[in-house]
Amino acid sequence: MDSSIIADRRRLRRKLGFWRLIAVALIVALGFAFYHFAVGDAGTQRPHIAHVTISGLIVDDDELLERLKKVETSDQVKAAVISISSPGGTTYGGEKIFNAIRAISAKKPVVSDVRTLAASAGYMIATAGDTIIAGDSSITGSIGVIFQYPQIQPLLDKIGVSLQEIKSSPLKAEPSPFHEASEEAKAMIRNMVVDSYNWFVDLVADRRKLPRDEVLKLADGTIYTGRQALKVKLVDTIGGEPEIRAYLKSRGVDADLPMVDWDKKSNTPFLLAGAVSRLITIFGYDDLMKTQDINGILPPKLLLDGLLSVWQVGRD
Repeated sequence: MDSSIIADRRRLRRKLGFWRLIAVALIVALGFAFYHFAVGDAGTQRPHIAHVTISGLIVDDDELLERLKKVETSDQVKAAVISISSPGGTTYGGEKIFNAIRAISAKKPVVSDVRTLAASAGYMIATAGDTIIAGDSSITGSIGVIFQYPQIQPLLDKIGVSLQEIKSSPLKAEPSPFHEASEEAKAMIRNMVVDSYNWFVDLVADRRKLPRDEVLKLADGTIYTGRQALKVKLVDTIGGEPEIRAYLKSRGVDADLPMVDWDKKSNTPFLLAGAVSRLITIFGYDDLMKTQDINGILPPKLLLDGLLSVWQVGRD
């Protein structure tokens, strides 16, 4: 047989093998998608304990608030566990989430599950639960508020650039990164920070049933391990799922109820692309179809608006 014909047949077999693999990968991915969306969602249609994870920087998150509202209104949700892994974020974002969790608590038991880190606004939302359970080495606390702004005037002076401005009043657009804040501007910002700080302290005092003077001693920005937080009554229990189950049982929740994740689900196209990409790589065809998992291409929100209640490593 002619060598060119043999070569053509081999190329054809390789092409057919590749497209067969793609077809199998799509079928498998569709199966995963069906299970994820059909079977997974079916878990929320029977009595269960809702599990919601709040992680990363806390912002005004409409999708999370909508999810918490569904947990509140679902008759199939008999209790909720809110797992928190966050250094904090905006005070407004924390306030909105706090109120949403309190609305759930008005109808069913809520456990705040402090994971690796729940500081600042992360601790704020933890106080919304009926009880707070943390690990021995969890990091929590950092009760306080911070307002930061950049100052680039020294850089502009070095390169010979100046900014001229005409304002309707001295405090308009203050503080500015283009000049040192006046004492009046600093006083305005300080009053705003103190007002939010006092709100935060009052919230902790109310939720933890502690005298305000005692909370003020704890609210100096100090962070605590779970064991330390237990001693100063910022958390109620050290432990994990067994302790969560034990608390819910004490509130009349069936200990045998399944715990179902109510976390944000990936969109179907993302799920399919990720599954196909991984399967192609596993079977050694990544050189034929260079691609990447499109999950996570879009960056998270980088800018935070408003006052912050966030724990920053290496900062006072």
